Amino acid sequence: MASTGERPLMLDDESDYDSRCQQLRQENAALLGDFRRWLKKAGLGETTIRSHFSNLDFYLNHFLLYADTLTAADGICYVGEFLGDWFIHKAMWSNKTTVKANAASLKKFYAFMAERGLVKPEELATLKQQIKDELPDWLGAVERYNDPDVDLLEDGWPI
Repeated sequence: MASTGERPLMLDDESDYDSRCQQLRQENAALLGDFRRWLKKAGLGETTIRSHFSNLDFYLNHFLLYADTLTAADGICYVGEFLGDWFIHKAMWSNKTTVKANAASLKKFYAFMAERGLVKPEELATLKQQIKDELPDWLGAVERYNDPDVDLLEDGWPI
């Protein structure tokens, strides 16, 4: 898929969608296993590895399969949508710390993907720049979303 930023259309048939999700979950499991070994080889501790693994499992197997069937490689185009909106609304544990942790996990994961030739180096560079540029907005959004004194309908959403 080209990096257009537009989400592909959902599959027409629910059974096609379900079988595609099952196939992608299997592919994601293999990819996450390789990612875990890559992190271990890089010298990260087991607690850090578990955190990255958990963050990526949520991204790959929940967000990217929420309404569409997006591969991990396609997902590089949707990190902003995830961290700036979807994660904040769907993950009841979202806060500034978890947004930052997910951003770090996604950068590591896509660096792993680039090293393996599964995403282009320029896509990784774009992702890193996007995270650098947009992280302050995402942190502000999660802070507003979790503030009981903010009326999100009156103050506007998203960001």
